[in-house]
Amino acid sequence: MRWFWIDRYTEFVSGSHATAVKGVTLAEEHLHDHETGYPIMPNSLVIEGIAQAGGLLVSEHYGFGELVVLAKLSKAKFRGYARQGDTLTYRVKADWIRNDSAQVSGTAHIGQRAFAEVQLLFARMGEDMAQQMGARLFKPSDLRHWLELVGVFNVGVKQDGTRLKRSDYPLNDAPADSSAAAS
Repeated sequence: MRWFWIDRYTEFVSGSHATAVKGVTLAEEHLHDHETGYPIMPNSLVIEGIAQAGGLLVSEHYGFGELVVLAKLSKAKFRGYARQGDTLTYRVKADWIRNDSAQVSGTAHIGQRAFAEVQLLFARMGEDMAQQMGARLFKPSDLRHWLELVGVFNVGVKQDGTRLKRSDYPLNDAPADSSAAAS
């Protein structure tokens, strides 16, 4: 089972920044397990939500064709708690994106209140490294489905303001080389 800690994007600018939201509800089991009698969303899951929002921003830079993993949590500050009924707004900004890694700064707000501030480092694992490690977090069709669910293509734009198009990201499960598929 996969856990998704963002509900949808409200803004997505390729290689620059994104905004996503997450509604905190009592229907989520982790709220009941974390603090008995005082349900809160664990801060580690808030970090994961920011990381998912930022990770997709970084992954889009690589055409959603590379495995991007959270490599380091450089900074994390929290003010208060996230509770049922709260809506978390995650804002992530790509500080820099290089050939092998990227740094993202992110915040979480509850309404107008600043709630969390993090700095994350992502590592890009090329296809050869991912195959060596046997690492594949998503089938391309699953990733495409998730991108649709969270609205990346509904709100996403390139830096020049043109819309992100689904057709720019051929997320197919079949190998690119048809001769390899036949063997």
